[in-house]
Amino acid sequence: MNQLNKILEQKRAEIEEKKKSTSLDVLKSTATIRPAPPYFRAGLGGGRIALIAEIKRKSPSAGEIRTDLVPAHIAEAYENAGAHAISILADETFFGGKESDFINVADVTERPMLYKEFIIDPWQIWHASALGASAVLLIVAALDDKALVELINHAARARMASLVEVHTAEEMERASRLTAPLIGINNRNLATTEVDIENTFRLLDKVPEGSTVISESGIQTPEQVLKLQQAGVHGILVGEHLLRQNDVGQAVKELMGQAWAST
Repeated sequence: MNQLNKILEQKRAEIEEKKKSTSLDVLKSTATIRPAPPYFRAGLGGGRIALIAEIKRKSPSAGEIRTDLVPAHIAEAYENAGAHAISILADETFFGGKESDFINVADVTERPMLYKEFIIDPWQIWHASALGASAVLLIVAALDDKALVELINHAARARMASLVEVHTAEEMERASRLTAPLIGINNRNLATTEVDIENTFRLLDKVPEGSTVISESGIQTPEQVLKLQQAGVHGILVGEHLLRQNDVGQAVKELMGQAWAST
């Protein structure tokens, strides 16, 4: 069983347990009375590449990333350094995420927040909205077209954007048929966990006209960021590289400085 299928199998069982303690109706009610979240796509465009800075404790490929992680402190450092949005890895089993991480970060930042999870059920969409997310991640490789459309529609009703993630040309074609306005190109193969940043450049000419594109995973140098910006990428999602630095705020400035200074 590949890594993605292993995660999805665990996720199905996990969601069924969570539904027993918190119903979908309760989540919808909570989400409905919350103020509208910040607009996720604001700042994505205009020639300056945006940074979606991620918070996570570990991953199946990297192991433990930061043992002293205090999500609220990391989020404040990201925001002060100029990050456009904050991504919270919500999965607990494989990535160490906690619902309290999202809540604690939401208390200290005004940036849009991405609920990054292996979403396969509307329950997760409304859970994200109840927590105050501005966007959710939807992985094409994990969903058939019917489920993808259903989840995109739920996200729209919950006042959130959908970051539709692809890794292959075939997945990009599926996203294009759905006219997804916000596309993430994952440089990591979720089945094997291998990373190749050139994947973004291979798929860029297949991005549907008018879509905003985010490059995800494996980005570590200012030169890579500048190259992505010059190629027309609107934003990048970076977590592990920043979190392994002692000063994450300084790490943001060093990673993004060359690209930001050129615009």
